[in-house]
Amino acid sequence: MQIIINISLKNGVLDPQGKAVEKALHALGFNGVSEVKIAKQIKLELDQTNKEKALEEAKKMCEELLVNCVIEDYEIVL
Repeated sequence: MQIIINISLKNGVLDPQGKAVEKALHALGFNGVSEVKIAKQIKLELDQTNKEKALEEAKKMCEELLVNCVIEDYEIVL
């Protein structure tokens, strides 16, 4: 079963990569761009057929390793 985990910074956390991309886009003339946020996506193949168990396992992975829950939010897509 494929699991997709989308990880982004929580609202209010400074996103220097997003700001750098926004500045670069403005320098290239894309002045209508604002609030650029950089996020990451992790795709996993789990050897699991039960959706509930897969979700539970993915949550545990996020909380123990993949996500810094102090500054990041995450979404799991099955």
